[in-house]
Amino acid sequence: MLAALHGADAAFEAAIAEDPDFALAHIGRARVHQLNMEGAKARAKAADARQLATAASPRERQHIEIMASVIESQPKKAVTEAERHLTEYPRDAQVLSLLLGAFGLYAFSGRPDHDAARLAICERYVRDYGDDWWFLTYLGWSKTEAGDVVSGRAITERGYAAKPENAGAAHAVAHALFEQGDAAEGRSFLSAWLPANDRTSFLQGHLAWHLALIAIEEGDADSALEIYEQHIKPAGRPYPPLNIFTDTASLLWRLTVAGKAGLEQHWKDVAAYGDGYFPKAGAHFADVHHALVAATTNNDALEARLVEMAARDADGRLAPGPAAIGLGRGIAAFAAGDHHDAVRILAPLMPELVRIGGSHAQRELWEDTFIVACLRAGQGRQATSLISERLHRRPSRRDLAWSLEAARQ
Repeated sequence: MLAALHGADAAFEAAIAEDPDFALAHIGRARVHQLNMEGAKARAKAADARQLATAASPRERQHIEIMASVIESQPKKAVTEAERHLTEYPRDAQVLSLLLGAFGLYAFSGRPDHDAARLAICERYVRDYGDDWWFLTYLGWSKTEAGDVVSGRAITERGYAAKPENAGAAHAVAHALFEQGDAAEGRSFLSAWLPANDRTSFLQGHLAWHLALIAIEEGDADSALEIYEQHIKPAGRPYPPLNIFTDTASLLWRLTVAGKAGLEQHWKDVAAYGDGYFPKAGAHFADVHHALVAATTNNDALEARLVEMAARDADGRLAPGPAAIGLGRGIAAFAAGDHHDAVRILAPLMPELVRIGGSHAQRELWEDTFIVACLRAGQGRQATSLISERLHRRPSRRDLAWSLEAARQ
């Protein structure tokens, strides 16, 4: 599970078969069910684990309660209890892992400082983990996302060298190369890793998504679409639904913004997939990606989703707050060709974008949309500050071209 490899479900099932009273195996299986959007099964397994935990150690009971809180959609409780648990049991990697990553509890908390929080808790336990391959992966990735790309990459590569088949480490290396603007090395790395580890990981599609981003950055939309069709589109992919939905929606949107036509059937396929797994507002990262799909295929569905999100916000259950709703309205304006309105809506939301979570690479989609809206509205100078910040962080052919275009307006 920690290496993002297929097979955790079967391994937990085998453990349960060996010892039906092993509570930790039940909660581990519950977590895999949850990642695969099998909510009823996840909750049932969590209930089994709780019942069996009466005979478990205090460490195991706390572990189970934390995992169950995540499964039962109690993220604030899970964060509080996980942080407390780790002060006693810092090497409970499965609990620490809940806090980390682009889809972790910190990232999806709505906090604007989640990058810093993730790095801080990793640095707190450096001595406890030493050269552990999993920990180095996430310490390095956390440094990269917090802006320390050079040391982040070096630490990540140490973790990768210790376990090259670890898809989490391959993913962290891909992010470091992206943040350094090293498209050639990124393409070389991913083009070698993906076939060498074919069908081994549930991050396979997402790593192909990273390869497609490099193609878009280099102006090769045709290659990006080919990668999408071969490795990313939703049909029959053995990956977690949140990964599939967000990767497909975001890549199709980037291709659309880049001027690629003929994507209608792909959009319909992603809309159908989203209707199956994310029919109502709930997981806000899915909701902001739902806006991309609905704005392209069905504006009535978008308006209904935004109303649901507003209701969740009123109840205090929309972690990023109103910014997530605003992003949906900005996307709708852009899709309708009203670039002036898109600029008006999106401009004040750029500083709030971090609240939706995910990685820098994922959030750049909304920055790209804002920049292109400014250029198409003849308001390129509104985007110059954002473009400059991005170019200061890393070299980019697209950003440089946009910068020059904005300067001419």
